[in-house]
Amino acid sequence: MARVYNFSAGPAVLPEEVLREAADEMLDYQGSGMSVMEMSHRSKVYDKIIKDAEQDLRDLMNIPDNYRVLFLQGGASQQFAMIPMNLMKKKKAGYIVTGQWAKKAFQEAKLYGEAVELASSADQTFSYIPDCSDLPITDDMDYVYICENNTIYGTKYKTLPNTKGKDLVADVSSCFLSEPVDVSKYGVIYGGVQKNIGPAGVVIVIIREDLITEDVLPGTPTMLRYKIHADAESLYNTPPCYGIYICGKVFKWLKKMGGLEVMKQRNEEKAKILYDFLDQSKLFKGTVRKEDRSLMNVPFVTGSDELDAKFVKEATEAGFVNLKGHRSVGGMRASIYNAMPKEGVEKLVEFMKKFEAENA
Repeated sequence: MARVYNFSAGPAVLPEEVLREAADEMLDYQGSGMSVMEMSHRSKVYDKIIKDAEQDLRDLMNIPDNYRVLFLQGGASQQFAMIPMNLMKKKKAGYIVTGQWAKKAFQEAKLYGEAVELASSADQTFSYIPDCSDLPITDDMDYVYICENNTIYGTKYKTLPNTKGKDLVADVSSCFLSEPVDVSKYGVIYGGVQKNIGPAGVVIVIIREDLITEDVLPGTPTMLRYKIHADAESLYNTPPCYGIYICGKVFKWLKKMGGLEVMKQRNEEKAKILYDFLDQSKLFKGTVRKEDRSLMNVPFVTGSDELDAKFVKEATEAGFVNLKGHRSVGGMRASIYNAMPKEGVEKLVEFMKKFEAENA
């Protein structure tokens, strides 16, 4: 069977080149006589895999020397607890709620201290990013938290919030490595890799060194302390070895493609094809305020649940899979991550034009 165009929000499409390479190495990784799935995380061979992966990520993102890179487990959702456990020294933090994942992080933080909702876009089904230029941030807050790209709702911060000197913590799961970032603007920048980087099971945390301390909330489990993982160089326990190996391959692929500047241009081109069509379509409508649109996740609707269902069914039959929108928004959503080729978006738009002509 031919490969489909996979528009899934995650686990999501991976570069075909990376999958082929991994397939070639499945039984024998570079003459070791075994698969990466089988090797000890303490072996010299694996040590090179994880260290190369970290170095390539540092190169791609220009990560400053005073930031640590941690390859952890538990997905982004485990960070919802780990962040307050490790960073809520004064037991107070500000949260900007722009979607389901920011909301879940906010609710989790309330278990550990006073979490304050600084701004929210819940009033319009999270279809925009609120103005964050003058938030009610107080001196006693330990950090300000955002979800930078909202996978479900298709919004993205184009300007980071004014945190009034407080550390910014950002979940970048669905925009990780889609464009250049200035890591020094964040205290912590983290994301699950299963959207834009690798297979499910790995979360990457990039954290400034001064935030990694022994001083954590009482009762914080050993496994949920940043210092434990930083001191052990992500090898405190058995890491998700194979997932990290695939991430490392994706980092090499990104470097070969020309890095994050090139990815940004490619992602803007792909998104423009789809958004331009939505803006002139008589049947399909985008659901996000124009200036807040994500390059990665594009939700759209026809206005009729019946037509939406018909579209998803016919698109699937035509090889465009996982286009059904999240239940909280309905309609459709095309996730067009780094590994989605431009032709995938072009062909999707051709299919949408045909569907519109037949169902107008």
